Amino acid sequence: MGCCSGRCTLIFICTLQLVLALERQVFDFLGYQWAPILANFFHIIIVILGLFGTIQYRPRYIIVYTVWAALWVAWNVFVICFYLDVGGLSKDSDLLTFNISAHHSWWSEHGPGCVRREMPQAPGVRTTESRSYITVMGCLMDYQYIEVMHSSTQILVALLGFVYACYVVSAMTEEEDSFDFIGGFDPFPLYHVNEKPSHFLLKPMYLST
Repeated sequence: MGCCSGRCTLIFICTLQLVLALERQVFDFLGYQWAPILANFFHIIIVILGLFGTIQYRPRYIIVYTVWAALWVAWNVFVICFYLDVGGLSKDSDLLTFNISAHHSWWSEHGPGCVRREMPQAPGVRTTESRSYITVMGCLMDYQYIEVMHSSTQILVALLGFVYACYVVSAMTEEEDSFDFIGGFDPFPLYHVNEKPSHFLLKPMYLST
C-alpha cells in the first residue's frame, strides 16, 4: 500500500534525523554554541512530534513537522553562509554564542588530524589571569568545512522528510475522504441499508369450541 510504504519511509527519515540531531547537539554543547544548541533542541522536539503523528495517523502533527522542515533547511543554509563568510557573515564572530563567550566550533581544535598545543605566556608578561595560548596544527580538514558538511547533510535529510511528509499527509487525507464517502462516519449505516417495510399484520385469532 502506498500510504504504508510512505509512512515507513517517513518513520525511517525521522529516526535518522533524531540520530543526526543528537550527534550534532553533543558537539555543539562541547563548543558552547548556544544558538545551534537552541535550534537543535526545537528540532528534536518537532521531529519527535512528526514521528508520533506518522505512527498514530495524525496529519496535523505531520503538517507541523513539514513547516519546521522548511525552517530547518533555512537555518542550515544560514549556518553554511556563516562558516563560509558569505553575505557579510564571519565565522570568527561570536554570533552563534550570542556574544556571551568567545568559544568557537569544537572541531576547530579537535578536527581530524589536529594537534592541539598549549603555549604558556612569556616570562616577562604578567596579567591578572594565568592564560595559555592554544595553537592547532596538522588538521586534515578545516573546521568550517566539517560544519558545512554537517549542515549539508541536515538539509538533504530535511528535504527528503519534507517530500515524504507531504506525500503521507496527502495519502491520509485521501483515505479519510474515501472513508467518509463510503459512510464510515455514519452513526447508523446498517439501519439505513437494512431497513425494510414490515409486511406482517396482527390479526385476531378465534378459538373454535
